[in-house]
Amino acid sequence: MGLVEAIVISIIAASTPLLLAAAGELIVERAGVLNLGVEGMMIMGAACGFAGAYLTGSTFVGALFGVAAGMALSFVFAVLTLGLAVNQVAAGLALTILGIGLSGLIGAGFVGEKIVPAPQLSIPVLTGIPFIGRILFGQNAFIYFSIALVIGIWWFLYRTRAGLILRAVGDSHTSAHALGYPVLKIRLLAVLFGGGCAGLAGAFLPLAYTPFFIPGMTAGRGWIALALVVFSSWLPGRLVAGAYLFGAVSILQLHAQAFGLGIPSQLMTALPYLATVMVLVIISRARGAAGSVAPASLGTVFVPDR
Repeated sequence: MGLVEAIVISIIAASTPLLLAAAGELIVERAGVLNLGVEGMMIMGAACGFAGAYLTGSTFVGALFGVAAGMALSFVFAVLTLGLAVNQVAAGLALTILGIGLSGLIGAGFVGEKIVPAPQLSIPVLTGIPFIGRILFGQNAFIYFSIALVIGIWWFLYRTRAGLILRAVGDSHTSAHALGYPVLKIRLLAVLFGGGCAGLAGAFLPLAYTPFFIPGMTAGRGWIALALVVFSSWLPGRLVAGAYLFGAVSILQLHAQAFGLGIPSQLMTALPYLATVMVLVIISRARGAAGSVAPASLGTVFVPDR
């Protein structure tokens, strides 16, 4: 039971950055914008988050630094795609390359340094419950926030007028504009929100997952987060299931190596990404007959009438 408990806790921790980044990207894509720069914003969040926590000694300040870094990079993306009507795919890829380069520059002076990781919740009676105590009542604030974030996004999208307007912009920006809604402003706010979530997801890695920073520590998690949005059919509830599924795959491949199953380590390392490709192929084939459920204006540049 102790081993199972440790594995479950590891899966939850590995799934949290995926869930945070994918939740923000879900809002962005619901607004009709395709931002492929999630990986770049995550690694910038990791570098700036660690720098903030190391310099101030506060995990909370580090998290704010990560959010700010993600939002700053997403603002650059918004200026290009919303202000200058640049192709969203090209701008997103450029954003990733920019983020990787800047994070290496910012984090170069912090490589090899360590910080105190985010504290775990400890409730005397509840945390001591066998097996489920640490799983439910012994996690750090990032994990609880990720679940609350998804619940908040669901409520916003399906229980508020603002969420209905955002979905309308993603489905038909021309009609939304004709009704008088500020399409570009709505998309700007969505892009900034997605950038903040990606930055927080990146900050989680050095602040709670591993108490140090190394270049490239996101290791492709941003691309998996992008795939998760498609996997979830742009629905918040499915996003949680998908994030924990891919988190489980990444953790179980590590335990498979530890048990000495004789499977090449290179294949086990590639397993999460192979699973991502397989799931996307299956979903694409299943939706071929039923039609796409993606926002109709996703990735389409909008230029208001002058």
